[in-house]
Amino acid sequence: MAMKSYVGALLLLLSFSSSINAQVFNVATYGAKGDGSSDISQALLSAWKEACASTTPAKVLIPGGTFALTEVALDGPCKAPVEFELQGTLKAPADPSLFKTDGWVVFQRIDGLTMSGGGTFDGQGKTAWGQNDCAKNTNCRTLPTNLRFNFVTNALIHDVTTLDSKYFQVNVLGAKNMTFQNFHVNAPADSINTDGIHIGRSDGVNILDSDIKTGDDCVSLGDGSRQITVKGVTCGPGHGISVGSLGKYENEEPVEGVFVTNCTIIGADNGVRIKTWPASKPGTASDMHFEDIQMDNVLNPVILDQGYCPFNQCKAGVPSLIKISKVSFKKIRGTSASQVAVKVLCSQSVPCEEVEIADIDLVYNGPEGPATSECANVKPVLSGKLNPAACAKVVS
Repeated sequence: MAMKSYVGALLLLLSFSSSINAQVFNVATYGAKGDGSSDISQALLSAWKEACASTTPAKVLIPGGTFALTEVALDGPCKAPVEFELQGTLKAPADPSLFKTDGWVVFQRIDGLTMSGGGTFDGQGKTAWGQNDCAKNTNCRTLPTNLRFNFVTNALIHDVTTLDSKYFQVNVLGAKNMTFQNFHVNAPADSINTDGIHIGRSDGVNILDSDIKTGDDCVSLGDGSRQITVKGVTCGPGHGISVGSLGKYENEEPVEGVFVTNCTIIGADNGVRIKTWPASKPGTASDMHFEDIQMDNVLNPVILDQGYCPFNQCKAGVPSLIKISKVSFKKIRGTSASQVAVKVLCSQSVPCEEVEIADIDLVYNGPEGPATSECANVKPVLSGKLNPAACAKVVS
């Protein structure tokens, strides 16, 4: 299924290359000024409305320059494929109180979307990070995400940058056949809750040949993520490439088919990770594979944690009810920033099944001694070189 998804992404690249003769709707024609202060939201909405109504392929163009933009929703369905070409920089309002919703630039209900141009979505999030109290306040106000893709199908997002979002950099919900290629995320390590690309309830999403620097998960996969390929991604700083956290809410959909390959993780808090809440609602996550991953000074290079409980916002003593199965960690090498380089801590109520650990070579040079590993409620299949030895410590 991973190869099928990857081939689909390549076919998508070829199909969108035929739109180079699209009719162009330049926001400058609608009064947009790249002076860094004039709000272009109405000009953009007007250009989008006409492009979306076109019966032949169309392109919305934002030329070079710096453009101020308040929150906009670019809605479909459109009558033909649409390309959004950003050559310049879009700047969000710095003050989060100016937002009425949880999205800055929102694309929704579009079939056949391309985004390109080499430009930047600048969320100006620095002020907002200091106001984020979600770690202590479960009723905190949700800050706006830079880019939201809601129910978008057959989409290619490439050669653009999302910078300093106030909250998640990108949120993908209800997508089908969507590819991010040569996509760039840039935010400092201390930016709170700025997940690079978060995916939920989507089928066939590919993240290819991209670099993600942020303050939370580089890639995070929520419930209902199916047939997800992450290939050739460089992550760090950040919290790694993560499935979850799962099990916090009622009626979560299964996670099925996750393929993370040929990635490099540098100086991150985690490497590859699966996380579920304790005292969770029932659910499943299966067919998840992490292979050919280079770790460079990563705090938790390999971690499966079914007791994920940040800031004690859970019932830590009650086992998770998320059933995890068909997982593999293969060809993972490099350096760990902590002694316990591999943790596979499964649920006491629903132990993990069909877990494979193969060809691990992780080195720790700290004062405590060489790298080690921990396991709980799992009997993995082992093969190849294993450094550290798998399940050196069994946690009760």
